[in-house]
Amino acid sequence: MIDHMIPEHPIHVIHENPEWLPPFARAFAARGEAFVDLDLSDGAIDLAAEPPAGLFYNRMSASAHSRGHRYSPEYAAAVIAWLEAHGRPVINGSGAISLEVNKAAQLAKLKRAGVPVPRTVAALGDAKVAEAAKLWGEGPVIVKPNRGGKGLGIQLFEDAREVVERAASGTLQGSIDGITLLQDYIATTDGSVTRAEFIGGKLFYAVRIDTGGTFELCPADVCAPDEAEATGGPVFTVVENALEKDFQASIERFLVEAGIDIAGVEFARDAQGRPFVYDVNTNTNYNPDAEAAAGVSAPQALVDYLIRERNRRLAAPKVAVSRG
Repeated sequence: MIDHMIPEHPIHVIHENPEWLPPFARAFAARGEAFVDLDLSDGAIDLAAEPPAGLFYNRMSASAHSRGHRYSPEYAAAVIAWLEAHGRPVINGSGAISLEVNKAAQLAKLKRAGVPVPRTVAALGDAKVAEAAKLWGEGPVIVKPNRGGKGLGIQLFEDAREVVERAASGTLQGSIDGITLLQDYIATTDGSVTRAEFIGGKLFYAVRIDTGGTFELCPADVCAPDEAEATGGPVFTVVENALEKDFQASIERFLVEAGIDIAGVEFARDAQGRPFVYDVNTNTNYNPDAEAAAGVSAPQALVDYLIRERNRRLAAPKVAVSRG
């Protein structure tokens, strides 16, 4: 067994869910390097203290509350602000953490960057949800929590009038931040959606997802629910040429403007083939079966990117030698 050494400028991985780390641990091990496990499911920081040396990679999740870590994203935001204030490089820093927990803000910034998004209304309180639903018009509507993760809490209603009734009775599932989104349902011709994985702000690959009628589309193997395994569940397939050049460029522009380095960007195509981005995951996971079939490894590409960035940003400055 080989013990992998932690270098002078280590890579710290910020998270609250160790079940999602093994693919990245294997990728670090393949490069002969260890990483620092920075689990923020709890903790304390002295804001006057100097942070440890190294590069920090933020994998904090919006779904932390579903694992009993209700305030880990808020704590991670404080830790990241402390790190950045001391000049520590953070991959998926303060810009990413702020959008990871706020889908409405995601959509606003996507639209500003020229990325097509579904019509969406953000409403605070059941009365405002009902008011928005009354004005929605005919056709299906998606109701989702502003802060969710893993597709949790997303519901499809064939008629907005049912949303009015549910909101009036107080039986709609709410969001941990109190904000509910009403969103146009993008009906695809084959029931599939696409998740485009970006590393270092550039497209690495895209995955076609056969949804099987579910909104819980976390690609990691540990996410697969028992009922999905019994029925075949969502199928993930790496596909080529899934994004038009202009569409891809608009997403990459959004990532730069939002300060996001690594993300999984999900979109659906309507009957006319037009893409609409409806979610951005900054703590993105990858499906091992789809990667094995395609002969690619996003965890390895991501770790290689982190190592390059660490070496680029934290390399010792060269000292000029006088040849007098």
